[in-house]
Amino acid sequence: MVKEFKEFAMRGNVVDLAVGVIIGAAFGKIVSSLVEDIIMPPIGLVMGGEDFSNLFLRLNSKTASDTLLAEAKKHGPVIAYGQFLSVALHFVIIAFCIFLVVKGMNVLTKRPAPAPPGPTKEEKLLTEIRDLLKARP
Repeated sequence: MVKEFKEFAMRGNVVDLAVGVIIGAAFGKIVSSLVEDIIMPPIGLVMGGEDFSNLFLRLNSKTASDTLLAEAKKHGPVIAYGQFLSVALHFVIIAFCIFLVVKGMNVLTKRPAPAPPGPTKEEKLLTEIRDLLKARP
């Protein structure tokens, strides 16, 4: 059983998958920083200088509209649409980057179409016979 597990774990696909997961986790942190630290602040500025992740809708009258999202959640239910939009933007950026990587890999691994096969031995023989018959007087 140990031998089987070792063979499974050392297969190329498993190692490649592990490397992909580790790189993907690091890439996710980069995208999160990109969205939270570079993209969302200008969007918040356009929306009146508000922190985009603190946008929410109150669902009861106990929650003051000028509180932060964390405090608003303590007072009652809220719809945190700012966080949702931020997570959706994370997804779009990651999906687009993965699309570009897959597209690049497809271009690199694209093999040219194989040349059409030459005539078979039988076809060559038939061609020779045809040519000999044409040459007869």
